[in-house]
Amino acid sequence: MWLVKKFFIRRLSKFIGFMFARMDLPEPKLLSGPGSIKKLPALIKSRGVRSVLLVSDKGISSIGLIDPLVEALEKADIECTVYDEVQPNPTIANIESGVEIYQANRCGGIVAFGGGSPMDCAKVINARIGNPKKTVLQMQGGMKVSGPLSPLFAVPTTAGTGSECSLGAMVSDPERHEKFGIASPHLVPLCAVLDAELMIGLPPHITSSTGMDALTHAVESYIGNWASDYTNSHAEQAVKIILRDLEATYHDGSDMDRRQNLAMASHHAGLAFTRAMVGYVHAISHNLGGLYGVPHGLANAVILPLILDFCRQDCEVQLSKLAIVGGLGRNDESAKTLSVRFIDKIREMNRNMSIPTGIAQLQASDIPRLARQALAEAHPQYPVPRLMKQAECEDILQKLLIIGP
Repeated sequence: MWLVKKFFIRRLSKFIGFMFARMDLPEPKLLSGPGSIKKLPALIKSRGVRSVLLVSDKGISSIGLIDPLVEALEKADIECTVYDEVQPNPTIANIESGVEIYQANRCGGIVAFGGGSPMDCAKVINARIGNPKKTVLQMQGGMKVSGPLSPLFAVPTTAGTGSECSLGAMVSDPERHEKFGIASPHLVPLCAVLDAELMIGLPPHITSSTGMDALTHAVESYIGNWASDYTNSHAEQAVKIILRDLEATYHDGSDMDRRQNLAMASHHAGLAFTRAMVGYVHAISHNLGGLYGVPHGLANAVILPLILDFCRQDCEVQLSKLAIVGGLGRNDESAKTLSVRFIDKIREMNRNMSIPTGIAQLQASDIPRLARQALAEAHPQYPVPRLMKQAECEDILQKLLIIGP
C-alpha cells in the first residue's frame, strides 16, 4: 500500500513542479543598504499612491521604529494609517480588521513593516481587498488569489522570513487550532527594503531564530526535487553568509555590515524557496505553530537537524556541496563525511545560540494528530528528497518532547 501511495505522491509532485517551473514569478524591486528606507516614500509616490495602510505590530510601534517612516510619508504628502494589531502567527480576525481599516481610510497601497507576521498579514489583507467575494479560508492553498492587487511595499525588520520576496503567506485559524498557507504570484510585494539600520537593535534570540529560519529555507530548497541552477545559486549564497555571520551577530548585534549581509542572505533564501519550495521542517513547524503558537523560526531551528538526519542518505551530495560552500570541508572528502559534518554544524550553531533541542509546549497525546496534519501539508506539494510515513513523522516528533519539570 505504501509503495502505491509513494508512487502517486511522487508523480503528482513531479507534475506540480513541472507546472510551477513554467510560471513567471515576479521579483520585487530592491532598495538595499543602511538608510535605504529613506528612498521608499518617493518610490511609493512614483506609483501614484497617495494613501497607505502601514501594517505592523505593537512590539515594533511601541519602540518607535515606524515613526521616521510615518513622518517621511506625511512629509511626501502620502497619508499613512497605522494598523499595529497584528499578532504573532496572524489570524483571520487580524486580516479582516486590516481590510476594514484599509477601506475606511480609502487607502491605495499597503506597507508591510516588521517580521514575518506583519508581512503575511499585509499580503492577505491585500488579497482580500482585491478578491472581496472570497473569504480567507476560500483562498487557502495555491493559485486562488486573482489580481491585480494594490501596490504592496515590504519592509522587513528581521533577517529570516524572506517574505518580502515570496509568493506565500501563513495564516492561523484559532478556532481550528491550525495554520494554513495561501500562495499566489499576486502576493509578491512590488518593492522590498533591506535596511540593516532597522535590524541593529534585534535581541539575540530573535537574531538566532530568524537566521536559522533563513538557513532552513535555503537548505530545504537546495535538497528538494524542484531545485534549479537559479535556486541553488541563491541558496548557496544564503548558506555561505549565514554560516559565516550568524553566530557572530548573535553575540554582537551592533555590526552593521553583518546585519546587512544577513538581510541579503534571507532575501537570497526567499528567492530560492519561493521557486523550489520547502519540506518536512516547515510542514511540522507550521502545525506546531498552529496548535501551540510556537515561533516559526525557533521551531525550524529545532527541527532542521532531525529532518536532515532522516533524509541525509537521499541528499548527501547536496548537503556535501553546502558543507563546502560553507567552508566546512574540501572537494576531496566523501559526500557522507561532508553531509554529516554539515548537520553537525547546524547542531553546533543551535547550541552556541542557546536554541533548545525540543519544543516545550509539545504534548505526547498530540503527536499522532500533528504527524497526520504535517504529512497532509507536505504531500504532494513539498518536493522532499525522501518520503516520510506516519510512524516516521511520529518518531521525529517524539524526539522533540521535553521530559521533566
